[in-house]
Amino acid sequence: MSISSISSIVVARATNLGARPSLSRRQSPRSARRSQPRGGETQPLLRLGASSSLERRSRVVVRASSSEDDAKVEGNAAAEAESASGGDEAMECVLVGQDVSCVLSEDEGDQLVGAKEEEEDSTSGLLAVLGGVALVSPFFLWGTSMVAMKEVLPATSPLFVASVRLVPAGAVLVAWAASKGRPMPSGGMAWLAIAIFALIDGTVFQGCLAEGLQRTSAGLGSVIIDSQPLTVAVLAAIIYGESLAPAGVFGLFLGVVGLLMLELPKEALAQIGGGDLGGALASVTAGVDGEWWMLLAAQSMAVGTVMVRWVCKYVDPVMATGWHMALGGVPLLAYSVATEPAVYENLDKLTTGDVGGLLYTSLLGSALAYGAFFYFASKGSLTKLSSLTFLTPMFAALFGYLLLGETLDEVQLAGAAVTIVGIYLVNTRASEGQEEKEA
Repeated sequence: MSISSISSIVVARATNLGARPSLSRRQSPRSARRSQPRGGETQPLLRLGASSSLERRSRVVVRASSSEDDAKVEGNAAAEAESASGGDEAMECVLVGQDVSCVLSEDEGDQLVGAKEEEEDSTSGLLAVLGGVALVSPFFLWGTSMVAMKEVLPATSPLFVASVRLVPAGAVLVAWAASKGRPMPSGGMAWLAIAIFALIDGTVFQGCLAEGLQRTSAGLGSVIIDSQPLTVAVLAAIIYGESLAPAGVFGLFLGVVGLLMLELPKEALAQIGGGDLGGALASVTAGVDGEWWMLLAAQSMAVGTVMVRWVCKYVDPVMATGWHMALGGVPLLAYSVATEPAVYENLDKLTTGDVGGLLYTSLLGSALAYGAFFYFASKGSLTKLSSLTFLTPMFAALFGYLLLGETLDEVQLAGAAVTIVGIYLVNTRASEGQEEKEA
């Protein structure tokens, strides 16, 4: 058998190989590379074929010699070349006298594809983590802002803080959106939508919240204001057709229970556990009359959350958030200046920590937090997003404990655990009711 006939068999095998051949394997792939010359002279290494598009990798040895098996080798190679499928693969061959030993190298293209797929998987995993962090960030910023405001409120007033949270933050957000090329509101419907949004979610919400903070206990106020996901779930179901499976409804219930455990005094919790709901309510509302203000604030925020989709039909989400904060805060600022002159007379007495708290509350706790929240509200499930509001008092309690030395007992820790379970149920089961309805 001549070298030319062997070469033709090898070339045919290299261009048509798609499966592992049944040729003689008297040498392994590794030993084929190390074949010792019979005549004491080794021919140069030949590389036949081209890169392959096969889906799997393989290493194959093709060995032919001028022995009595020549006809068998040639027949096997021809049969396999005829039946094989796939693309071309690179083949390395060593000619030794009249013998040829070849190794089909691993497909470099498949290696590159595999590396690219691994890189894409790691990138998608990282993006998923960053997306989760971004989704939770508004509630983290709101919770930590509560800690910052606790230090500022004694030196100012709730109404002043509400004004500072809205007007400067809205202006900063509008300026940032404009610098990024986001379109300004245009047309009568756009400005009408912003005006209604500003009135409900800006003026009414922050005004009632400021008034309620002065008239009710912190625990009861937090429970009332952070229970607004219940209202959002009802409104989203009525207006947008969002629905909850029973597990999702139970998750909302657990969220409220967790809030009660986090925020209410132990005495009130003991009365609730004993079935004395009237006594518990009386104990937390004794001497205060601000619960209705807090309830109105919660409903205002819920309505604002639901209406953002309508607003974003006419205005960019970030622009809508900035303008509604800036415009909604103007009446509060005007009322504060008119009724609280002493606050403005003593602004020069604010400490560096007070100013830092105001800046954090305005830029991060308002501009960034509200910008992210309403952006997500315009894109995804309102019920799922709103359920994350239950995280706000958790972050407030945690950082109050870490930074202000506030207590965090076993009941509060249990309440945090219950709240997390409730959020999990809402965010994993919230769409099941809609899926069953569509099915």
